[in-house]
Amino acid sequence: MRFIFFFCFVACAQTPEALFSERCALCHGQDGSGTDRGPALKRTRLSASQIADTVQHGTSGGMPAFALPEKDLEGLASFIRSMNQTAFDAHLPGDMAAGERFFFGQAKCGECHRVMGQGKGVGPDLSSIGRQRTVAELTRYGRTSDRYSFLTVRLRDGRRLQGLARQETLHSLQLRTVEGKLLLLAEGEYEVLSREKSPHIILIDAPEITDLLAFMSHLGGVGVGALTGPAEPVDARAIEQVLHPGRGEWPTYNGNVSGNRHSAIEQINKKNVARLAMQWSFTIPYFGLEATPLVSEGVMYISGPSQVYALDARSGVEIWKYVRPRTTHPLVPGDAKGGANRGVALLGDRVFMTTDDAHLICVDRLTGALQWDVFMPPEQPHYGSTMAPLVAGDLVIAGVTGADEGMRGFVDAYHAETGKLAWRFWTVPKAGEPGSETWKGTALATGGGSTWLTGSYDPETRTLYWPTGNPYPDSDGSERKGDNLYTDCILALDVATGKLRWHFQFTPHDLHDWDAIQPPVLVDARVKGTERKLLLHADRNGFFYVLDRTNGELLLAKPFVKKLTWATGIDAKGRPIEAPGNIPTPEGTATCPDIRGAANWMSTAYNPATGFYYVMAIENCGVYRSTDFGGGKGEAGEGPRRFDRGGNFFSVPGAEPPKRYLRAIDIQTGKTAWEVEQSVPDPNYGGVLSTAGGLVFYSESSGAFAAVDAATGKTLWHFQTGQPPKASPMTYVVNGRQYVAIASGANVLAFAVVE
Repeated sequence: MRFIFFFCFVACAQTPEALFSERCALCHGQDGSGTDRGPALKRTRLSASQIADTVQHGTSGGMPAFALPEKDLEGLASFIRSMNQTAFDAHLPGDMAAGERFFFGQAKCGECHRVMGQGKGVGPDLSSIGRQRTVAELTRYGRTSDRYSFLTVRLRDGRRLQGLARQETLHSLQLRTVEGKLLLLAEGEYEVLSREKSPHIILIDAPEITDLLAFMSHLGGVGVGALTGPAEPVDARAIEQVLHPGRGEWPTYNGNVSGNRHSAIEQINKKNVARLAMQWSFTIPYFGLEATPLVSEGVMYISGPSQVYALDARSGVEIWKYVRPRTTHPLVPGDAKGGANRGVALLGDRVFMTTDDAHLICVDRLTGALQWDVFMPPEQPHYGSTMAPLVAGDLVIAGVTGADEGMRGFVDAYHAETGKLAWRFWTVPKAGEPGSETWKGTALATGGGSTWLTGSYDPETRTLYWPTGNPYPDSDGSERKGDNLYTDCILALDVATGKLRWHFQFTPHDLHDWDAIQPPVLVDARVKGTERKLLLHADRNGFFYVLDRTNGELLLAKPFVKKLTWATGIDAKGRPIEAPGNIPTPEGTATCPDIRGAANWMSTAYNPATGFYYVMAIENCGVYRSTDFGGGKGEAGEGPRRFDRGGNFFSVPGAEPPKRYLRAIDIQTGKTAWEVEQSVPDPNYGGVLSTAGGLVFYSESSGAFAAVDAATGKTLWHFQTGQPPKASPMTYVVNGRQYVAIASGANVLAFAVVE
């Protein structure tokens, strides 16, 4: 080895390129990719001076030191460093505009590849190819595309298809057809008839190749902001697939835009649920997943903190992933910075996700390539996002978190094609705006009202329903006297304009952090002899509400927990009848429910066959302590000062541990029809799933995933995941087989009935 390296660095009068080719390539490869004799030199992060120092002094236990004339040493080091220079940094000569015209015109590259939202997603997205490739690599890429094999396959029904092999295993094939569709084929469902090394070869003579490479080298990725150029329009069929999902599809956070996590699939039922068995699992590098998987056309989409994965929904095999760095910004609020993310949204060939630092991004559904990236807040301090966006027509709706640390919440609607803002509704008005009269004091500017849970949508009336968070500061109302609109509300918004149609506030002048971030479930049912359009909501304050969703009229309000001391009831206008002795004091005041509420963000469901609404309820009390208002600017003027949120609440000394119950509530009376008590008093944040098979799936506090009889609550099946539940279940159908899936710990688990 020493003999070889000696000849690699003999001083000569050759050019650096020739010196490397004739003397160094034997060990390090002609293109610097390495051999069994020497390491790869490509993709090194060493500077030219560091490379020169390595050549001159060698490495410990490896390459020996070599003496070279200073000129040759500098030339060789600079050449090796240039091998790592991206095409984007090389500033290749040529007419970029002409290259772009050639790319989408005569060369027909856009028929396979997408660039900044233009073109088709049959082949890899090339929006950042300039930063991904060196000049040499880009030159080869422009002449031959050899990333995937090009296959001709025969299916069991005799059809022949051609396409790119995205991924092959011994037991499956991911085939992207020339029409741009993704087929997920299992062993025995296909036969490979022919295989070509590369699907497409471009042989171009100058000057076209020069201009083409100049254009491609300029592609440095999608920047922050809405797309300004042409973009693929949203297909009407894609909108219909979200509004009215096909049998067994789960294309949005709750399965449908109504927010009711009830499935009409009955293949898994009370008779066969005992034979439910795990079919596959997939691990995401984040413990404590809260996301609900989505499934459409056999592909599952599951998210973690600032990352999303596409999986084969039958096998769990990864198709692609998109990952971006976690935020390091000191003002991003706790849950978001900690990694909480509850899922994605789908629309046609687009997947939408919010990031921890409050960006809304769109990635390609077939490749995972970034299509656009917008920063939602108008200013930086205290904003994050943890929610799954909601698609409503051709708009993507998203919200933010951070109310507990001083901010004004808002709901945003963006055009799905470009990421351009369509409208914004602020949940806390500015001074002089409608609702500002409900704030007396200085807290209005940072009044809270986060929007961190997915809302619901009624396409018939084109009304969006969105829950809002608590006011700030949480337990001190001295500088926010009044009702504090529009915190702790359900907002009914015109989806086209964002204008407020009506609102319903559950806890005016909230002093206990009882935000209304619980699911607004839309159902049509007969109430008191009349068919009504309803909104069902189990609020954190301990009351179950039934509203007429056309106008916000209160139809029913009943407690769904027994430990409720702060109010004796709800009056005819929907205002709580408050009991004395529950205002937080500096010494502390005991109140029920506790700060986590009688319910929280966990998913709920309504089964029209039983007439029951299913919710995970919490029986617990706590001591609330008022905390001095933390308004005003911080020392550096970076935003409002944070107050000691952790010091304003604690458990009741000597009280029994909190208890959780899966409860079925009759929406006609508000009474509990049955309940399943949880034996382990831990912070269970798992939601529920109702199915036409007469089942309710949920996560037990013990860590088990379970199914109960929807009519009686009798446990029919359970599976111990061994992890604390923090996500809600869903169900889907692939190739005629029904699955049930849930995220638990760091894993996504899929179950199906075995014969």
